[in-house]
Amino acid sequence: MSLVFAQPSSDHTKVEEGLAFTPRFDSHGLVTAVVTDAEDGMLLMVAHMNAEALALTVETGIAHYYSRSRKALWKKGETSGNLQTVVELRTDCDQDAVWLRVKVAGHDATCHTGRRSCFYRSVDIADGAVTLTVRDDIRHFDPDTIYDKK
Repeated sequence: MSLVFAQPSSDHTKVEEGLAFTPRFDSHGLVTAVVTDAEDGMLLMVAHMNAEALALTVETGIAHYYSRSRKALWKKGETSGNLQTVVELRTDCDQDAVWLRVKVAGHDATCHTGRRSCFYRSVDIADGAVTLTVRDDIRHFDPDTIYDKK
């Protein structure tokens, strides 16, 4: 069985206050997905979902996303073992973004670099130059041994 989402209503009140989940996909067929750790709230990643990825996530309780660069559906953690089990799925007021609160299996790492979060660097400004500073360099796994380098 595959879920099919109804079209969003043109009535903003129904979308914003109603109880029907009618995700509003953009012109590329995607919604933004914000992903945080269910226990401590750490921002783990931001990704995108097409209707199939969102339906699989709802149906299975395991996070699925759509890779814009690969133009393909992907089950997060399928290769690394760091599957994301969805604890709660929310949508924003106009239903064009979703928030997933997840528990991460395996190494408890979400980033393909081996780090817990994809947001491991901060943007700094000094003497008119904008640079990045690594704030988390702890690798929970070695990406070179997990991912096939083709």
